[in-house]
Amino acid sequence: MTNHKNFFKQFVEFINTADENLAQQLINPTAKFYTPGQVEPLIGPAGYLKTILMMREGFPDIQWHLEEIISENDKSAIRFTMTGTHKGTFFGVPPTGKSIKVQATNFYRLTNNQITEEYGQPDLLALLQQIGAVPTNK
Repeated sequence: MTNHKNFFKQFVEFINTADENLAQQLINPTAKFYTPGQVEPLIGPAGYLKTILMMREGFPDIQWHLEEIISENDKSAIRFTMTGTHKGTFFGVPPTGKSIKVQATNFYRLTNNQITEEYGQPDLLALLQQIGAVPTNK
């Protein structure tokens, strides 16, 4: 469990910096990443970087904060908070300058200290509501 915590602290450094060297170190070349809206999984370090760079296009200052980790054997469930400012087009929504604070829960499989699988579940509804793309129930 301690190893998983240390691994995911390093992983958060990777997603917050989009460091390609860390991507190569932490992500297996055949890893599969399942994300909302994608029919086929993204593959390997390049696939993961594609997701991060897409988020950075809409939110150049986006940061992920590790809130909670639960691990068992080769699997980990991670709860993140994502924060950032909507300064670029995201899902077709032009920049609003609004700040976001959104939860995400992701499930990972680790093999030989590398990610081999991820199912990512960001709260896209909350994100789209916070940038004004979807009405809120207030």
